[in-house]
This record gives sequence, structure tokens and C-alpha cells, in this order.
Amino acid sequence: MQLPFPVRDANASHGSEGLGNLPEWDLTDLYTSPDAPELQRDLDWLQKECAAFAADYEGRLADLDADALLTCVQRNERISTVAGRVMSFAGLRYYQFTTDAERTQFLSNCQEKLTDYTTPLVFFTLELNRIADDRMAALFEANPDLARYKPVFDRIRAMKPYQLSDELEKFLHDLGVVGDAWERLFDETIAGLTFQIDGEDLNIESTLNLLTDHDRDKREAAARELARVFADNIRTFARVHNTQTKEKEVVDRWRKMPSAQTSRHLANDVEPEVVEALRNAVVSAYPRLSHRYYELKRQWLGLDRMQVWDRNAPLPMDDPRTIGWDEAREMVMSAYAGFDPRMAEIAEPFFDRGWIDAGVKPGKAPGAFAHPTVTEVHPYVMLNYLGKPRDVMTLAHELGHGVHQVLAAGQGEMLSSTPLTLAETASVFGEMLTFRKMLDAADTREQRKVLLAGKVEDMINTVVRQIAFYDFECKLHEARRGGELTPDDINALWMSVQAESLGPAFDFMDGYEAFWAYIPHFVHSPFYVYAYAFGDGLVNALYAAYRESPEGFEDKYFDMLKAGGSKHHKELLAPFGLDASDPAFWDKGLSMIEGFIDELEAMEE
Repeated sequence: MQLPFPVRDANASHGSEGLGNLPEWDLTDLYTSPDAPELQRDLDWLQKECAAFAADYEGRLADLDADALLTCVQRNERISTVAGRVMSFAGLRYYQFTTDAERTQFLSNCQEKLTDYTTPLVFFTLELNRIADDRMAALFEANPDLARYKPVFDRIRAMKPYQLSDELEKFLHDLGVVGDAWERLFDETIAGLTFQIDGEDLNIESTLNLLTDHDRDKREAAARELARVFADNIRTFARVHNTQTKEKEVVDRWRKMPSAQTSRHLANDVEPEVVEALRNAVVSAYPRLSHRYYELKRQWLGLDRMQVWDRNAPLPMDDPRTIGWDEAREMVMSAYAGFDPRMAEIAEPFFDRGWIDAGVKPGKAPGAFAHPTVTEVHPYVMLNYLGKPRDVMTLAHELGHGVHQVLAAGQGEMLSSTPLTLAETASVFGEMLTFRKMLDAADTREQRKVLLAGKVEDMINTVVRQIAFYDFECKLHEARRGGELTPDDINALWMSVQAESLGPAFDFMDGYEAFWAYIPHFVHSPFYVYAYAFGDGLVNALYAAYRESPEGFEDKYFDMLKAGGSKHHKELLAPFGLDASDPAFWDKGLSMIEGFIDELEAMEE
């Protein structure tokens, strides 16, 4: 399909040979081009409607009856939809080619325009929070359509104790474009890095991919080259982290937030004690999980000591073959259909209609994600597909997000967005379905062992590694409150969590202390990372419930996904007999990982 703007060919860059026809995004469902008349029409409408909304409602929200408040909310929701469409288009174009000056400029211009247009809307949440609780209850009772938005109001009103004056809130809103600029500096720096391996220039995705190569010398070369390039750029990364954490500390201090993590917990609609219970359960399980597994892996690899470039090494008996795109699609889609045909039906258009951008390309953002865009369009999935088994699992993961986002879209713009803690539910469940499908198809003991080990490693990366990341962030933000941090300061904080989480089997090369530098979550979404562990633990418990009582599970699962952000995690999990606020809940999830390691140990006897 001919796209309305030039992109690098997905099959032209390192690592894509033999993978088949990798799909690229067709963004025309958003807009046909940056100069499309429809895009300018929407920007013009936003400018006028934001001003009109403020003129109609500022200073008057408390006096509105239920019907008038519903109209106000729906107008605000429409503004969010149109603005989200513009920013989705600008953002997705940018992620395809982050080093392109025109795309960077277009994204920046859109961000600045929307910030300017929406500044007059800051009053909306501030005035909502000034309405008395009994008055809000009466308004909800008077109009069921308004009451449907109660979960949104509840999340807004959770910020009430931390609300600043109208003038300061508008100032912080305007200042947001500065934080966005630091994030773009990080993205562009990462995407522009060049790593030299065996005389070839590689980007970060292709270099990180070598850490899973069968050839140990290649893995070591990649690790040392990553360390060299990170060290060469460490001052830039340290400046970004110092600035972002200081900005957050200032805002948190003015809002009187009790901790650096509070804003994330509020956004996730999760209680701090639930997160603390998760964190403590995982840390106490380090010896039973990562320490025990990596000691097994050390023996399998025939090493006296593990090095950091051995952490994600394939097992000696692993088949090094590359999995083509068509085969990966079939593996994931058959797993989805085996659970419920509806799941495969929802996933099918992603492959056929340009909703996935799969190839590794120069300048493309690293990693993978599923962007929900807006509820009147559809999600887009980004991958950097290189044909490894983990890439198949990443496809299953991001496609799960996409299915979740499609199902939740029926809630509308304000209620569809799922808190991060629950946003990983469908993605991790999709991975589990794909893994189980592959495990059932294993022909030999060696194949089963490789699959089990791969799944354990993925779970350790999702649970243990992400909680270690969370602890690093907690230490980073706490230390930054005491003043500017040097690169060595940040390096020391990073290393303080690495040995504890990975265990005694490892040695750490010189240079590994700077590997915090490339993790995007630390810059884009502070404390996001615990959501991965939350989601994995939740899905492990959910999958155990599925295996124990499969009757009627699919319908309950679909109802949970369709709920989007309209229900609290307690209400969503109740139909399955699960409760994340129960400390034993997390042990149940972790026991699944432990059980896989038990099976791997038994294979050695």
C-alpha cells in the first residue's frame, strides 16, 4: 500500500533478511498527510472550541444541573478525541523516523499548538474538585448518563488534596512543552546512536538483539560496544535524568505529594500499600526465582561465572533458526483463536490493514508499543521484529494490548483508558496463550526445556527486572532531592539493585553501570515499570483461575477488557475470585514462575 509520506523500507535494514514482507503503518485512518485539509480543519476547530468551552463554563460548573453538566462533559470529551487524533498522527509519524527534522518539527508544532489551545480548559478539573461530595452524588443520581462518568470524576477528585491555584495550574500546563522537549532529546539521542560491531554500523535495536546471539563472542562485543557508546553519551543522559527528576520534585513539592511515587499511584488508581505488597513479595522471592534460575543457566552454559552478556543468551540446545513474519503471525493467531475465536477476529485487521509497523529501520524508535490513538479510529502496533522467539512473544504481547484497546473503545474517550496496572492484563495474557500453545506443540524434552527456560526468562525480565528498575527509580528520585547527581552517582544507584536482583551467579563488567541510560520509561513515565510486574502477577493468577475453572471464563475475560477504565481493579477481579489487595495474591502469581523453575530443575535429575 502506498503511504502518503516517505518511510524507510522495512526490509532494507540490518537483521530483516529472510523475515518475509514486514508490514508498515498506513496512517491514513488518522490523516492522509501533514498538510491534509482535515488536519487543519481539526486544529482550527480545537482553537475555537477550547475558547468557546472556557467562555461557556469557566466559573459556572458548580451551578450546572445534571443535564447541563453532562453536556459540558461530552463537549470536553469531544475536545479530547480531536486533540488525541492530531497528536496520535504526529506522534506515530515521529516514532517511525525520530531522526527526521521535518517529523520532529511537525510533532513539536502540534504539541505547542494544542498546549496553547487547551490552556483555557485547565479550570475544568479544578472547578470539578470544588463541588461538594453530596452535590456530586445528587447530580449522579439525577442523570444516569452523567453517572456513567463517575469513575472519571473519582480519579479527577483523587487529585483534590494536591491541587494548586488556577493560575499555577495553567502555568504548569503551559510549561509541559519543556518536559516534552527533554523527552524528545532523549528519544533522538537514543535513535541516533551508532554501534560498530565487526565493521558494521548498527542502531541500538540491532545491537541489543546481539545480546541474544548464540555466539558468546558476539554477545560480549555487543555488551562492550553498548557500554562504550553509553559512556560517550553519559553526560547527556545524566542531564536529561537530572532535569526530569528535578522538575518532578518541584511539582511534587508544590502539590505536597507525600512521595515521588504518589502521582503514579493516583494515575494507576491503585493504593500505595498494594504496590508495596507487590514490591516486597517480588524482592523476597529473588532467591527463589532469579537467583535459582540463573544458577541453573550458568550450569547449562558450562560457565564458572555468568557475565551480563549471558543473561539473555540462548541455551546450547536451542534451535537458532529465524522465525519469519508469516509463521509468527500464524503462531500468535492460532493461540488467540484457540482461546476464543473472537480474540483472533479482533486481531486480524492489525495484520491486513496497515495497523502494524514491524521492521527495524534507521531512525525508528526502539522497543515496541500499542498506541490506542482515539476510540473512533483504532490502535496501531509498533515492533522492531528480528525473528527471534522473544519477538514472537512481543507480537503476542502488543497485539494483546491492541485487542484490549479495541474492546475498551466502546466506553468512549474518557472511560476507555485503562490504568497502567490493568493495561498489561491482555498483553501478558496473550503472551501466556502463545507460550502454552508452543509448549503443547513441543516434540522433545529439549524443546520443552528451551520453551520453559525462555518463558522463565521473560517472566524474570517482566517481574524481577522491572521491580529492580522500580527500586532504582525510587533511589534516583530520593537522591535527586538532595542535589544534582553526577553520572557516577546514578551509576552507583543502578548497580545497587543489579546484584541484588540478578543474584550471585553474575559478574558485572566495567561499563555495565551505565546501562540505565537507555531505558525510556525512566524519562517518559516515571515509576511506570511496576505496572509490568503488577500485570504479570495478575495474569499468572488469572491464568491459574482459567485452568482451574475454564467454564464461562472467556465471557468474564471479555467483559473485563471491555470495561476499560470504568472499574477499579477490585471490581474487575471480583468475578474471578481474585483480590490484588490481598498480599497472598502476589505469592500466587509468583508461584507460577517458581513452578516452572521446579520443572526445569527436575529435568536435570
